[in-house]
Amino acid sequence: MSNEAASAGLDPVRGDGSPQDQTPDALGPVGQLTTPPLPAASVPDVRDRISAPAVIAREQCHAARHWHPLKDGRIQCDVCPHDCKLLEGQRGACFVRGRSERGMVLTTYGRSSGFSIHPIERKPLNHFFPGSSVVSVGTAGCNLACGFCENGDISRSRDVDRLAEEASPLAIARAARAHGSKSVAFTYNDPVVFFEYALDTADACHELGLKTVAVTAGYMHAAPRWEFYARMDAANIDLKAFSEDAYVKLAGAHLKSVLDTLIHVRYATDCWLEISTLLIPGHNDSAAEVSALAHWVAGELGPNVPLHFNAFRPDWKMKNVPPTTPAALGKARRVALDAGLNHVYTDKAHDIEGGTTFCPGCGRATVVRDCGDIRHYELTAQGACAHCGMRIAGCFGEFVQPFGDRRIPLVMNARH
Repeated sequence: MSNEAASAGLDPVRGDGSPQDQTPDALGPVGQLTTPPLPAASVPDVRDRISAPAVIAREQCHAARHWHPLKDGRIQCDVCPHDCKLLEGQRGACFVRGRSERGMVLTTYGRSSGFSIHPIERKPLNHFFPGSSVVSVGTAGCNLACGFCENGDISRSRDVDRLAEEASPLAIARAARAHGSKSVAFTYNDPVVFFEYALDTADACHELGLKTVAVTAGYMHAAPRWEFYARMDAANIDLKAFSEDAYVKLAGAHLKSVLDTLIHVRYATDCWLEISTLLIPGHNDSAAEVSALAHWVAGELGPNVPLHFNAFRPDWKMKNVPPTTPAALGKARRVALDAGLNHVYTDKAHDIEGGTTFCPGCGRATVVRDCGDIRHYELTAQGACAHCGMRIAGCFGEFVQPFGDRRIPLVMNARH
């Protein structure tokens, strides 16, 4: 610890102890595919959401990682590129990471907006133990500002007290095992903002032989990125657009940081990766942008990384935008297949062809789905096509009975 930090009574913890600005650029020349960043004055600053100083109740404080003290007496959160700089009592742009007299804290540790059991296809993950069930866990807050968020009442909530359910990491893992689920997913809101709770829960899950899943926008710095994805077995990363201008306008974030995360997960971890893009009419659904996105995924991540196109439904602050049509989803899928991707899916729509996993070798349907519900399955336990023997990319096991397209609310025993 530096003398300055010691004199301030702070105890910063970093993922690897290295300054954030010295991490290498994982993208390299790939960044040339994106448009240049907008001038600073034209970028909506999500950090405007930083709260005014107020007392953070001690019972809401769980020591957070990845922060450092500044010379002016503030501390800086180093989890995501917003780099929120906080006085005592302030909370960051995510609403849930803040500064107490103890330093940076997470105010939602052990508290959730709810627990449910879903099919893994709802995450969506089509190549990660298809047909299995997953316990979904979320809290409150988010580090992005998506006006189309379907969970806006949770992700944008400043009211931490709305988190009525409590559960320790071990209670979550035990509940998942007791209900026969294969994995636990950190979802509903972005697990980047409840970083410590997610990682402790991941550790508890692994101790009981369960898998862990992150459903995330992937907007984070390099050091926490290493720590986070080392504990995840699978991730669906939301690639919200493929232009800097659209990313800023739609999410208040920058494209390059997300592309860095995708490359990191693909090449520096054992975490299985799938990608989702919500097609929003008039905002990110042009043929040129979809083609550029798909060519980047095929060229930089490889043709076997599954890509999901999701149908937009008017919600939150974008209720005046029309929904995505089935024709638009089908067109985007064809563009992505033409770009060289082997596995392109359409979600949140009745489209059996768009939900089916086809063998890249013989072209036969190996997993037939309708809205995530598996209707037919022809893969071996090793994930090989039953017709030609080609191995399908992903994580597979013995397929017995699919969980089905349903949701089961789950009540936790917080004391375990």
